[in-house]
This record gives sequence, structure tokens and C-alpha cells, in this order.
Amino acid sequence: MLIDLRSDTITRPTPGMLNAMMKAEVGDDVFREDPTVNLLEKTAADLFGMEGALYCASGTMGNQIAIKCHTQPADEVICEREAHVYIYEGGGIAFNSGSQVRALAGDRGRITADQISDAINPDDVHKARTSLVCLENTSNRGGGSCYDLDEIKKIRTVCDERKLALHLDGARLFNALVARKENPATYGKLFNSISVCFNKGLGCPAGSIILGTASFIHQARRIRKLFGGGMRQTGFLAATALYALEHHVERLAEDHAHARQLADALRSNPIVKNVLPVETNLVIFELITGEAPKIFVDKMKTAGILLLPISATRLRMVTHLDISAEMTDQACRILKATMI
Repeated sequence: MLIDLRSDTITRPTPGMLNAMMKAEVGDDVFREDPTVNLLEKTAADLFGMEGALYCASGTMGNQIAIKCHTQPADEVICEREAHVYIYEGGGIAFNSGSQVRALAGDRGRITADQISDAINPDDVHKARTSLVCLENTSNRGGGSCYDLDEIKKIRTVCDERKLALHLDGARLFNALVARKENPATYGKLFNSISVCFNKGLGCPAGSIILGTASFIHQARRIRKLFGGGMRQTGFLAATALYALEHHVERLAEDHAHARQLADALRSNPIVKNVLPVETNLVIFELITGEAPKIFVDKMKTAGILLLPISATRLRMVTHLDISAEMTDQACRILKATMI
């Protein structure tokens, strides 16, 4: 039995999700005639209390569209130094938007209102114009850490005072909502735009959605076309997202519990130096000095577990829809016993 903990993007559609795909009513989405996509966009917008939504091929596309909408060339975008928009999107902020990044050192991927306030450039021709703040919740490289709502509200106040847009990379936002028992509509009131992935914890084969005002979505639709993201009979995929919103949100708590079990198992292994606090479905850890992550990864693969090195010192495991309680128990037994 292979236990694949590399990412929550590797899940396969459940029988119920496949059935929803087969029954989906479709049309041409570029003509705005796909009824399933239209229903998904309305459902998501209503859920977050926002005016509109736009279905996109991926989370990266959603983030890059939003950044393009909020900025002009030669602007500056503030984010945490390990944010997905900065680390994992291929230099897209520079390439797609012509903007530069002010990357701040945060706490497990989270930055504060005070840090942002201090980083905003003055109105000076020598400086790039700060126009956008991007937060990531949960933080991937922060080990699935969640923002406190009070801090987001403080950040919103800073953005309002300094006339900055605030975008949320909420690729795993539903993990945060379940872990913190929060309401999606609360986030809709705090952000100018939000990107949410369906292809991670919610278990869909592809797809993401961005949310915002009607005027923002109108502009985003044009940028999506410019980026080559105008798909046609995409209701087959949108149907998986509608199914996931109904059936796969509350079950995220199971993934979080499994992640805590894996973290506990790691802490009992003497070759493990440190495990980041586990809030959701990501487990990031380091081995003791001198122990190579690649050797550990190879050893685990031989034992039937796949995990991912994310730096020269850190490794990551991610629980998801395809990881059962039995798999978690088996993985814990292996993690406790594996040495190099």
C-alpha cells in the first residue's frame, strides 16, 4: 500500500464527484453559457458575500489575474517572503504585471499590520508605488498556519488608510475556515479579492475561483482571456467544485486530525529535530544536523510512503481526501521506526 503524502493535489475524484461530472449540464463558458459554471460562480460569490466570481484553471492563474487587476507596471506588491505568489508562481508578478515584490520576513508565512505599514513606500518618484498587499491563508511553507482574524482586520485598516488593495491567496482557505470555525462571509468583507483552490483539500481534479466586486470580476474576465484561460465546456469540472462544496468541506477536520497524528509520530523519532506547529493538513519538519532529507525521502519511499523535500533542510507531508485513518496509522508506525 503506497501512502502518498506529497501534496493534497494528488487526490482522485470520488465516485460521487465522478457522477456529478457525468450529469453536468454544459455550454460555452467564454460565451457565459455554461450553466454549471454560472451556478458555481454564483454559489461561491454568495458563500463569501461578494458581488461576483470567476472560475479559473488553477490557483496560480487566479492569483496572477487578481494581481494584474490590482496593479500597474512599476508598482510594488507586499507579501511574506515565502508566499506562494512569490516563491511558486514562476516570477509571474514580474512577468504578467510588471510589478516588483517587497517580501517581508513573517512568522510561519504570516505578516503583521505593523510590518506592512513600515514597508509601504512613500510617494516618491524614486520609489515603486506600493499598490497591493497579498496574504496567504493557510500558509503553505508556514506549515498550514492560519492568520488570526484580528490581525487581518488590522491589515485591512492599514490598507484602507494607505489606499492599497488587499488580496487573499486562499488556496487552502477552507482548511483555515474549518480549523478556526470561521465564516466565509467574514473574509468577503475584509478582502478586495480572494482566490480559492478546489484542487487541493476539496479534492477536485482541477480548478480555482476568484471573488471580488462586479467591476473587479469584469476586468478579471478580460485578463483571464488574455492569459489564455478562457475554457469552453468546463461545466464538467465546475460540477466537481459544486460537489466538493457540499460534501468535502467539513471532512477537512479529518485531514487535520491525521496531520496531528503524523506530527506526533515524527516528534517521537530521535532523528527528527523539529516539527512546525500543526494547525491544518500540512506537516513540515527538519531532521537533526547532518541527516540529509533526500536520504530520508528515499528510505520512506522504500517503506511505502511518499513525501516531499521543500528545501535543503525541510520536508513536507500533506494529508488529504485519499489518506484514510488506516493509512495514517500505518504511516505513523513507519515514521516512528525509520532511521537513516
